[in-house]
Amino acid sequence: MGEYRGLQLVVAPTDSEHRGYFEQARQHRLVVQRCGACSKLRGAIGAACPFCASPDWSWHEVSGRGVIYSYQIVTQAVHPAFADWIPYPVVLVELDEQRDVPWRGGAEEESVSLRLIANLVTSDPAIAEAEENVAIGKRVEVCFLDLDETMALPQFRLSE
Repeated sequence: MGEYRGLQLVVAPTDSEHRGYFEQARQHRLVVQRCGACSKLRGAIGAACPFCASPDWSWHEVSGRGVIYSYQIVTQAVHPAFADWIPYPVVLVELDEQRDVPWRGGAEEESVSLRLIANLVTSDPAIAEAEENVAIGKRVEVCFLDLDETMALPQFRLSE
């Protein structure tokens, strides 16, 4: 259990889908699920592969480097814990691994690019990046906000 901005974050010991993600994050390693059947990587954690429906998967470490694919500037706090942060950027990062890999041999718009959602922070992972510094295509890298001795949260920061 960790505390982030006054919120208690709990990953149950029986949560096999998320526990490994946070265990690796605590070691400052970013992992995603790799399908055991089709070998595709996926950013959204789940019990089965969204590409081939196989339930066989394992954790795979990734570089944590990529580009801002899209972003949103949050101007209304969705929770009171973030009220002092607004406005702040939430980014959809396309990681360098598995960029523009076609799905089922389809067109480019049907790619299985590896994308993750996170806060965009400064060199201090507890401080949100300024809105004027955010742009699609900017290079980013993962960083980790240590919450306590058992939990860390992956965030992203500009790397240019």
